[in-house]
Amino acid sequence: MDERQRTRRPGGRSARVGAQVHQAVTALISERGYGHFTVGEVAARAGVADSSIYRRWGSLEDLLSEVALARLNAQSPMPDTGSLSGDLHTYAANVAREITGPDGLALVRLAVALTGTGTGQQDRLGRQARDSLRDERTRQLQSMLDRAVERGEKAPAPLDVLDHVLAPMYIRVLFGMELTPGYVDGLVDRLL
Repeated sequence: MDERQRTRRPGGRSARVGAQVHQAVTALISERGYGHFTVGEVAARAGVADSSIYRRWGSLEDLLSEVALARLNAQSPMPDTGSLSGDLHTYAANVAREITGPDGLALVRLAVALTGTGTGQQDRLGRQARDSLRDERTRQLQSMLDRAVERGEKAPAPLDVLDHVLAPMYIRVLFGMELTPGYVDGLVDRLL
């Protein structure tokens, strides 16, 4: 088969490998926590070669960042209900469902782990992955808030949403505390 005949199929081998690797990372974080597994263990769990992971993602931290972003994007899409209040309530409820779900604590631990404070290469890569994750989430929040401004509503800054809605939810999950719908709605109401 020559190059002109080859076509990439969406959902083909590349998509299967990506899904298998993402699933392996999530399972390993759930079982062991961040920092307690290697690329080799991810590869073995996913049924792929180590070299496939390094070729596609470059480093474990880049892979972890992509997994976290994919989970955030898939599970917490930016709602568009027609009002800022509706959008924020829906968004907060989605995040609460996500971080209290079966793999939610693993995702929260991953986000925390990516905030390395050391000076080594791994910590530097972790901070870069964390910054990419934060920047993407900020961009998504900003798009939701910009829609509200375009409708004539007064919108908070993305970091205010983080400080007053997301951070308290993440802290509660880390400390094993319940996230009730009333609590989540109250966070949004206080922000607005």
